[in-house]
Amino acid sequence: MNKDRITVQTKIKVSIEKVWELYREPKHITEWNFASNEWCCPNAKNDLQKSGEFNFRMEAKDGSMGFDFTGKYEKVVPNELISYKIADGRDVDVEFSKSGNEVHLKQTFDAEGTNSDELQKKGWQAILDNFKKYVIAEK
Repeated sequence: MNKDRITVQTKIKVSIEKVWELYREPKHITEWNFASNEWCCPNAKNDLQKSGEFNFRMEAKDGSMGFDFTGKYEKVVPNELISYKIADGRDVDVEFSKSGNEVHLKQTFDAEGTNSDELQKKGWQAILDNFKKYVIAEK
C-alpha cells in the first residue's frame, strides 16, 4: 500500500467548541461532507469514541453513483484530535488547535495509491473548504 501522507487544512474564526460540534454531529455532517454541489451526504452515522464506527453515505445528486465512507475510531480527544482507520486500512488524523480567535483544523491521511496525490488532496481540501463555509454560515 502507498504510504504517502497528504495534509489538508483550514483556519476558521469561531470557537473550537463550535468547530468540534459541527464536525462530529451527524445532523451537521450531512450538510457539509461533500466536495462539490453535485454531491451530497444524505445519511451519517457517527459513534465518536475509541473503537466506535462511522458510516457517511456519499452520493451524486443525480443518482449516478454513491458509496459508503466507513471506518473505526482509534483515538478521540475532545476539541483536539480524532484518529481513525478507514475501512480500506488507511489512517486519518484530524487535529483541532486554537490560535487567538481562530481554529486551525488539519487533516492528514494515507494516500490511497490509485488516484494521484494531487487529486486526492484537492478532493479532501474541497470537503474541508465546504465544512468551513458551513461553520461560518452557522455562527
